[in-house]
Amino acid sequence: MILAVCLNPAVDVTYSVAALRYGTSHRIAAVHRRAGGKGVNVARVLAQVGEPVAVCGFAGGGTGRWLRDELAGSGVADRLTGIDGETRQSVAVVDEADATVFNEPGPPVRDADFSGLADTFEQQLAGCAAVVMSGSVPPGAPVDAYARLVLLARRHGVPTVVDTSGAQLRSAADAGATVLAPNRDEVGVASGDPAALLEAAAELSRRSGGTAVVSAGRDGLVAVDGEHHWRALPPRQVTGNPTGAGDALSAGLARGLAHGSPWPLVLADSLALAAAAVAAPVAGQVELSLYRELAAVPTVEEVPCP
Repeated sequence: MILAVCLNPAVDVTYSVAALRYGTSHRIAAVHRRAGGKGVNVARVLAQVGEPVAVCGFAGGGTGRWLRDELAGSGVADRLTGIDGETRQSVAVVDEADATVFNEPGPPVRDADFSGLADTFEQQLAGCAAVVMSGSVPPGAPVDAYARLVLLARRHGVPTVVDTSGAQLRSAADAGATVLAPNRDEVGVASGDPAALLEAAAELSRRSGGTAVVSAGRDGLVAVDGEHHWRALPPRQVTGNPTGAGDALSAGLARGLAHGSPWPLVLADSLALAAAAVAAPVAGQVELSLYRELAAVPTVEEVPCP
C-alpha cells in the first residue's frame, strides 16, 4: 500500500469556460465538484493506475463530510482525522489557454489535532511501501509538520516523497526525506533553464541526502540523486487543465519508489502521468490511453553535473 498525506484537503470546484476575461461575466460550459487537495489528487491517480492507497489528513464540518462521502467511491481508503473547523474549497477556472485557481485558506488545527493525525499516520505505516506528502498545511499546523511525519516514516523504514514549499520543504529536507519533489516556483527558479533547475535540485539533494526532482511544467523536469543528474522533457505538449499535473507526477514518483524501480524509468513514467493529467478535465485524474502512449516514448537522459 501507498499512504498519501493531505494535511489541507479541499472540495475542488472546476469551471470550464471558453475564455477567461477579467472584469466580465462568464457562461460556464461544465462544472465538476469532487474531493481534492494535492494529496487527495495524488491518491486518486494512484488508485486509477491500480495501486492500493489510503489518505491521511484533516476533514471537518459539512464540507468535510461531503468530501469523505465523495471520496468513498474513488478507490482511496479514508484515514482522515476529524476536526472542528470547516474543510476548505478551491475553485479552478479552466479555459482553452490555461487554468486560474482560487484556494481558500484551510481550517485552523490544534496541537491535539496534529497529534491525533500523527498517531493515525504511524498506525498506517505497517505494511506501507511508500508515503507521499503533498501541498500546503492548514493554519495552526507545526511549521515542521512534514518533517515530523518523515521522521516517523524513517523510524519504520518507509521511504517518503514530499511535494511542498518554503519552511515545510526545508525542514523535510533536513529530516531526510527520500525524495523531494517541488516545482520550479517552489525553489525560486523563474524559468525552465535546465542549469538553474539542476542547481536547485542538487542543493536539495545535498541537504536531504536523497533525491530531488524539480518539475517545470511544459519544460519537463530535472532530477538529482547524488552524482547522477537527469533531465526529462515531455514526449509531446498536451493542452487542457494543468492543475493536477504536479500531483500526477508525485503519484508516479511514489509508485516508482514503492516498487523499487530505477530512476530513469520512474522519471519517464511520472512525466507521462503528469502529461496525461493535463488532458483530463479535473485534477486527480489521468487519461489512461494517453498515459500508456506517452509512457512508451523515451524521454529521460542523464546529463553531466553542472
